[in-house]
Amino acid sequence: MSAYYEENDLERFNEIGKYRPDLYDNFMNYYQGVMSAGALSVREKALIALAVAHAVQCPYCIDAYTRGSLEAGSNLEEMTEAIHVASAIRGGATLIHGIQAANAAAKITL
Repeated sequence: MSAYYEENDLERFNEIGKYRPDLYDNFMNYYQGVMSAGALSVREKALIALAVAHAVQCPYCIDAYTRGSLEAGSNLEEMTEAIHVASAIRGGATLIHGIQAANAAAKITL
């Protein structure tokens, strides 16, 4: 194996269901329901998924939702903006935890 992440593994996703097809089918039914149009369009959900994929740093998801976003009609400007939203939220979440460190430091007397 030349790398941990193998792009072609995404095409093998259904192999996850080999030993517990019931659980795999339950997940896929849930997933398909979530990703179907509802209050949010398929396009909006693909953009959200792309942003989340970057926040959780899943290369398989990034590949899948880049394709999904493009197929749903998004463009690179919209996709980039969604990725920046994820970055801003992740950055803010990191910074607010600085208050936790300050609180902990205030309780420690050296």
